[in-house]
Formats: sequence, structure tokens, C-alpha cells
Amino acid sequence: MKQVSDVRDPNEQTVAEKLRGHFNGLTRAERQLAVSLLANYPVSGLGSVSELAKLANVSGPTVVRMAQKIGFAGFSELQAALRSEVEETISNPISKQERWTSNAPDTHILNRFADAVIDNLKQTLQQLNTQDFDHAVRLLTDRERAVHIVGGRITRALSDYFFTHLQVIRDDVIAIASNSNTWPHYLLNMKPGDVVVVFDIRRYEHDILRFVDLARERGAVVIVFTDQWTSPAAVNAEYVFNARIEAPSAWDSSVVIMFILEAMIEAMTTSTWDVTRERMNTLEKLFDKTKMFSKSS
Repeated sequence: MKQVSDVRDPNEQTVAEKLRGHFNGLTRAERQLAVSLLANYPVSGLGSVSELAKLANVSGPTVVRMAQKIGFAGFSELQAALRSEVEETISNPISKQERWTSNAPDTHILNRFADAVIDNLKQTLQQLNTQDFDHAVRLLTDRERAVHIVGGRITRALSDYFFTHLQVIRDDVIAIASNSNTWPHYLLNMKPGDVVVVFDIRRYEHDILRFVDLARERGAVVIVFTDQWTSPAAVNAEYVFNARIEAPSAWDSSVVIMFILEAMIEAMTTSTWDVTRERMNTLEKLFDKTKMFSKSS
């Protein structure tokens, strides 16, 4: 029987990625099991075979067969992979740095980093659902819906970037302040059908999870940008975009999430160009009046 290494290969697919990749080849019962496992991932897979089978309303042998079908020797190996993933999601920068440096090749950091980022991008694009991408773009360009954007300690830079561009493309875009004590004020003005865009990567933030729960109670539609292990906030999301974030560093890489955001910004710009062009013209005039940018003589 194959053994799961204590140190997980960063290029290895997560259990969730394997489930999504094999989903179309699963039987009806196996699909039902996969959906149940992904709905409360990875917690639902950490119990016994009988507990998972009962949760998904399938038989025990179905659990074992599905594990084998997606590439594991059996359920125990799938479960060991899940436990390894849980350890990955709570890794701090010190442990990540020590793990990478202990096995670092002799090539320059630029080359190592480029290789990791390119591989992250390729693996993410293989998993990304283009229909979900298109649906998210339509939601975000629906001017009947306000868009609320929130990020965490590290991902706030991504939320600010997305907010700045959406402000140009459309009106009624709200950047949620970083101080969670003010969040009830934002929730107060949230209407059913509004869109909430959330950025949350490991180590997942409790405040983000609570905010998403409350936003769903208000009737908001949630879009989550997260990592390959998936933020707990995704449970309440209509659309989830998983991006690979591991890099030869103490820090996680946001390159692939930024790639998805920039592609989404362009899709939104193109689909609303007539209106967006007018907004851009108005904004340029305002820039001229405020002399925000220097102009060459």
C-alpha cells in the first residue's frame, strides 16, 4: 500500500481537486458522496467510513470505491491526505520557510519562484470552471445589485485592487473596512440579491467566516476567492474560485488569484463597455480637474 508522506508535495492535488477532476466519471451514488464531502470539507472526511456513508446516505463500499476511483488505495489513504491538508492550512510562515529551505535546489530563487507560480497557474486553470467564471461576471455587472468586497489581513490588498477597478466599471461598489467592529453597519445596508466578494486564504479568519454567515442571512450572493484547500466561508458561497498559492517562501503567493481577478476585470469591462467607457471619460476629466497626474509638456 502506498504511504502518505509527512511532508506533502506542494504540486500534489488536494482531495477536493481530485473529487472535482473525477466528478463526471463517478456513479450517481459516488457523486452524491462527493457533493456531501465537499459541502463540509474537509471535516466530513475525517470520521469513519460508516459516519461518512451515513452523512451522504450511501453505503460503506461506495465510500471505499470512490476513494479508489479518485486515486487512493483506500479510504484510510484518502483520510491521511485530508489530515495532511488540515496541517497545511494552519501552517505559519516560520514552518513554511523551514520546509522550503530544507529541500531547496541550487537554482536561483527567481527561477524557483517562477517555476512554482507557473505550475500554480496551470493547475488552477485545469480546475477552474469557466461557466462559474462567466456567471460571476454577470452577477458583478448587474447594476441592480450592489457589490460588497472584503478581504483579510493578507488578502486585503487583493480586495482593494478589485474594488478600485470595479469602482470605475460600475457604481454601488462598497469596500468593507478592515475593522470588523464596523461590519454590522455594512450588513445593515446589505439588500437581498447584493453580491459579496470575499478573499480568504490559509490561515482562514474567523471574522470573515462570521461576516459571510451574516451576509447570507441578509440574502446576499457570495463569491469566494480562496486557496486549494478552500476557506470555510465557501460553505455559504454561490461561487468559489480556488487558486493554488504555495511558493518556495515563508509567504503564500497571490499571483494566481490576481490573474483570475484581472481576467474577470477585463471580462466585466468588455461586457459593459458602453457604460464603462463613459465612466472612464468622466473619471479622466475629474483627474484633469484635480491635477492628480502629471502631464509631460
